[in-house]
Amino acid sequence: MAREQLGVLKALDAAKTQWYHFTAILVAGMGFFTDAYDLFCISLVTKLLGRIYYTVPGSLKPGTLPPNVANAVNGVAFCGTLAGQLFFGWLGDKLGRKRVYGITLILMVVCALASGLSFGHSAKGVMATLCFFRFWLGFGIGGDYPLSATIMSEYANKKTRGAFIAAVFAMQGFGNLTGGIVALIVSSAFDHAYKGPAYDINPAASLPPQADYVWRIILMFGAIPAALTYYWRMKMPETARYTALVAKDAKLAAQDMSKVLQVDLHAESEQVRADIGSPAQETSKNSFGLFSKQFMKRHGRHLVGTTVCWFLLDIAFYSQNLFQKDIFSAIGWIPAAPTMSALKEAFTVARAQTLIVLCGLIPGYWFTVAFIDYLGRRTIQIVGFFFMTVFMFALAIPYHHWTQSENRIGFVVMYSLTFFFANFGPNATTFIIPAEIFPARLRSTCHGISAAAGKAGAIVGAFGFLYAAQSTNPAKTDAGYPTGIGMRNSLIALGCINFFGMLFTFLVPESKGKSLEELTGEIDEEENVQTVELHVSTSTSRTFPV
Repeated sequence: MAREQLGVLKALDAAKTQWYHFTAILVAGMGFFTDAYDLFCISLVTKLLGRIYYTVPGSLKPGTLPPNVANAVNGVAFCGTLAGQLFFGWLGDKLGRKRVYGITLILMVVCALASGLSFGHSAKGVMATLCFFRFWLGFGIGGDYPLSATIMSEYANKKTRGAFIAAVFAMQGFGNLTGGIVALIVSSAFDHAYKGPAYDINPAASLPPQADYVWRIILMFGAIPAALTYYWRMKMPETARYTALVAKDAKLAAQDMSKVLQVDLHAESEQVRADIGSPAQETSKNSFGLFSKQFMKRHGRHLVGTTVCWFLLDIAFYSQNLFQKDIFSAIGWIPAAPTMSALKEAFTVARAQTLIVLCGLIPGYWFTVAFIDYLGRRTIQIVGFFFMTVFMFALAIPYHHWTQSENRIGFVVMYSLTFFFANFGPNATTFIIPAEIFPARLRSTCHGISAAAGKAGAIVGAFGFLYAAQSTNPAKTDAGYPTGIGMRNSLIALGCINFFGMLFTFLVPESKGKSLEELTGEIDEEENVQTVELHVSTSTSRTFPV
């Protein structure tokens, strides 16, 4: 380990919160804003796609996407995201965070535009083209998970690192909200310009030809925030921790840090290798690989903790979408489809989804930002899983009670609280912890593995439980679905999943207030080291060991 690196890293940990920290949050966060928009907006237009491409003339009800098509359209981006998390996570450690960061953004811009331009002579052709571009859109989105988290963790100081990474993740909430708002504006504008009657009044006139533009505009809008962020991403230097610890260039790391963080670090020696020997002479204690026995001994338990917790969390988190149709119909947010025109239905769905995001998702994200550096990551994750378990069982055990019309408001409150404690809990912390507890040369890879496990859980939650939650009575299942174990039993299973998530949280260490190198053991704090002089923008100076 090059001794000059220690001063660079200590300077990063001690640097006061500066304007560039907020710039980094915005640049990295806009990637997550785009990710959330692109993944969320498809759920806003699936009913419209069903009406446009699958309405049968003469039918008493408007068309809906067949189960296999709906699963493909909604789930193919998850599959792409899983693959992208693994690939770009590995690439970020091999080539550097910055070099890969721009690639993911370009991929998102191109595929968001292409998704809206999906073509075909038949409904099957349009859906196949849409799924193709949605997969590659997800692939780019997947790369943003490990890269954004790693970049923010490596720029931040140790005092506020948790809040900074959480703030990047919290931009998901605004991405979801913007998706709903864009859908509201576009569907409302087209409905005003091309007013149509309800389906049960005039089926043909309820779907104006111009409705085909609505879903395309909504999907393509996701390219705009990504494109606006590209310039700033390219101006970001490589993180000092990657440059110092992986590229072994402490001098360049100090120069880069001085440019963006208004901290000037002068090393006494510019010859890193001259004083400490060649790479072959360096200790091998911090050069182990991902599949080595030493990694398994030092970090294997941590990787199991981060992957299993994220996997279990996403099963529960994404399965909550199963209950939305019950809630929306219970409180009158979405009337029966035949009573609305196609554009009116698109507006109504967007309004309902936007209200859920505004009330259930966004507050939890920012509670995490406010308290994570006070309560700690592990505490918030355990508490979040605990209350998710409690609310799932509270919904499941007296499930028949909640189905009564006079008790539906209580059902909505319980549902919202489950979302709140997911976001003020494991949904945020499972993203933060893997960016802190693994060595720099493996940090992006391990975060990508953890995130990919989460997306595997999302696929199980969104689609496995979609089938599992079907009624045991064949007459009461949704069209095209086989019988399942029922909603009550599904809720009990999800409560058990949350409970196991709470238990597996004990496998990960608490990272609050510790430097990344202290957590990973990459630097021996007891070394006799040289010194460097640190000049902060306030013109005061401090001396750090190098």
